[in-house]
Amino acid sequence: MKIDHIGIAVKSLTEGLKFYRDALGLDYQGEEEVRDQGVKVAFLEIGESKIELLEPLNEDSPIARHLEKRGEGVHHIAVEVEDLETRMKEMKEAGVRFIGEEPAAGAGNKKIIFIHPASTRGVLAELCQPDH
Repeated sequence: MKIDHIGIAVKSLTEGLKFYRDALGLDYQGEEEVRDQGVKVAFLEIGESKIELLEPLNEDSPIARHLEKRGEGVHHIAVEVEDLETRMKEMKEAGVRFIGEEPAAGAGNKKIIFIHPASTRGVLAELCQPDH
C-alpha cells in the first residue's frame, strides 16, 4: 500500500494551480471531470504520490458542501490497494464503516470508496484501485 494522493478542496482549480503548480513547482498532470462525483480534478505529482485539487461542478457536489462547511483545504487522503473488494471485506469484518456499499468510478480510471471518518478518527479516507 501507499498514499496515492491527498485530495484538496478548492473553489477554483485555476487559483489552486497558481500555488501548487506555479509557486510550489509541482508537475502538473492534467485535469479531468468526474461527473458522478460532481468534481473537476487537477492532478499534480509529488514524489510517488499526487496532490488532487477538487473543484465542485455544481452546488450539490459533496465538494461544494465541504467548501461551504469547512472552506478550502485537505478533503481526504487516498490509499492505493491492489484488490479493493477484498480489502473492503476485510475492513468491514474489522468493523470499519464505509460511505456507500459499492466502489464507484473515480478520477484517473480508478475504483474508489470512501471510509467514514468515524472509523478513521476524524479523517476522510479513500481506498482506490488503479485500473491496470
